[in-house]
Amino acid sequence: MSQEKGPYIPYGKQHICQEDIDAVVDVLTSDFLTQGPKVPLFEQLVAQHSQVKYACAANSATSALHIACLALGVTKGDVVWTSPISFVASSNCALYCGADVDFVDVESNTGLMSVKALSRKLAIAKQSNNLPKVVIPVHLAGHSCDMEAIDKLAKKYQFKIIEDASHGIGGQYKDRPIGNCQYCDISIFSFHPVKIITSAEGGMALTSDESLYNKMRLFVSHGVTRENLAPEHSNQAWYYEQQTLGFNYRMSELHAALGVNQLSKLIDFVARRNKLADSYLEKIAKDRVLSKELHSITPSNECYSAYHLFVIQLNKPEKRLTVFNQLRANGIGVNVHYIPICNQPYYRELGFKPSDFPNAQSYYESAITLPLHPSLSLQEQDKILKVIRESL
Repeated sequence: MSQEKGPYIPYGKQHICQEDIDAVVDVLTSDFLTQGPKVPLFEQLVAQHSQVKYACAANSATSALHIACLALGVTKGDVVWTSPISFVASSNCALYCGADVDFVDVESNTGLMSVKALSRKLAIAKQSNNLPKVVIPVHLAGHSCDMEAIDKLAKKYQFKIIEDASHGIGGQYKDRPIGNCQYCDISIFSFHPVKIITSAEGGMALTSDESLYNKMRLFVSHGVTRENLAPEHSNQAWYYEQQTLGFNYRMSELHAALGVNQLSKLIDFVARRNKLADSYLEKIAKDRVLSKELHSITPSNECYSAYHLFVIQLNKPEKRLTVFNQLRANGIGVNVHYIPICNQPYYRELGFKPSDFPNAQSYYESAITLPLHPSLSLQEQDKILKVIRESL
């Protein structure tokens, strides 16, 4: 097959404009580079967008997941469940706390945590007195899990929920912003460069619970505070207290400034992503070969997706390697999201086997992530689909 020459097309890409650059330069020439007014402004604006009371910025979504677990009291002897179809941070955060990890199988046609599998696993865990302390559903590709159903199970079995919405800012579930914490205790966003908006690196933990928020504020900054001090120290401007063992997980002013400016474009970015996703779907449906050989991962009717990723599944998984390699050979930076966490050598040493989660394996073995980002053109889409068609 001939290879077309042309610009490289990445699967994801940040969209940076001059206003973003100017916002960062303004901070560089200001009095604050680390902790100043931009970080709390970014937190306030994300909270307002998400219709939630509190937001705590961190230097990554991984850090945000960690402090969320800590705030919920996850510790040695506890068990945390999450999805095997995610990046390893979704489970590592519990291991950082000394807890044990387990996984809930997914829906093979969406990659999202299966409510049926969760319900079955909870019933078995109750019988053995080994219920999870926290469950972490993952909004793969920006498509929301069935959070209302998961929340009902949380109330029945008395576990907490951390909503890993790293892919989800700008999306909606049941006509409310993803991240609003209606069906969870804490929500997590990521601002990595390939996400919906970027702060270069960064994450945020959102909650409606003031107590959880105050705990996360401590954990994100060494466990140190200058607030709510005893009266004898209230007039001592130099005084601070370390009240718990925390971490240096703070977001800098530079990152927050970029995040603030990016947030102003969030609605447009998500609309563009949805338009491109619709274009993919329409072109695939109209193509005799593509419509026969593959299908796309799409959100439920209750979700307006942020469409961080556009994932296809080949109906014949044995063809994936050929299609993937041909796309890469033509300068198209496809990827696979994700290798199941339970497949990783580290987790295999903990006793997990791929066969434990058959739907996750089925999903993984047929999935390819196609390029999707605001600067992707319709002509580039045509090239991508043409290469797929030829390789099939």
